[in-house]
Amino acid sequence: MKVSLTVNGSKHKVDVPSNTLLVDILRDHLGLTGTHVGCDTSQCGACTVHLNGSSVKSCTILAGQAEGVHVTTIEGIGSVTDLHPMQAAFRDRHALQCGFCTPGMIMSAIDLVNTSKGLDNRAVREGLEGNICRCTGYHNIVAAVLQAAEVMQGSSDE
Repeated sequence: MKVSLTVNGSKHKVDVPSNTLLVDILRDHLGLTGTHVGCDTSQCGACTVHLNGSSVKSCTILAGQAEGVHVTTIEGIGSVTDLHPMQAAFRDRHALQCGFCTPGMIMSAIDLVNTSKGLDNRAVREGLEGNICRCTGYHNIVAAVLQAAEVMQGSSDE
């Protein structure tokens, strides 16, 4: 099956079997390896990307469902010299250890901040419930999301 999709602003056409997952299109056909496969059961969140602006686990999207969509991966949100506020906050707050879950965690966190107001510790923990980190515990991740939320949404002290 031929699938046309836009990934990180670039249009792509791939020819893949109909049972190919979006995560495999991204990694194997487009070389975007920042999106990770962690569990193959959609429980860990390491494969999270933005699909038409909302976070999804790319291991749950079949090739046919990817037709015509706009996908943003971790590679599409910032650069080495101009980090996205969420990436900068994860760095500043030491919110990663091995880094395996980090791309999916960041993509989920961006969507959480974009769709939520008045985030607090509990709301962030609940909002990231579908993402598993096996290394850090979540204290620094929550702190990073709250820091980035201030930048992304503007300080509430204005």
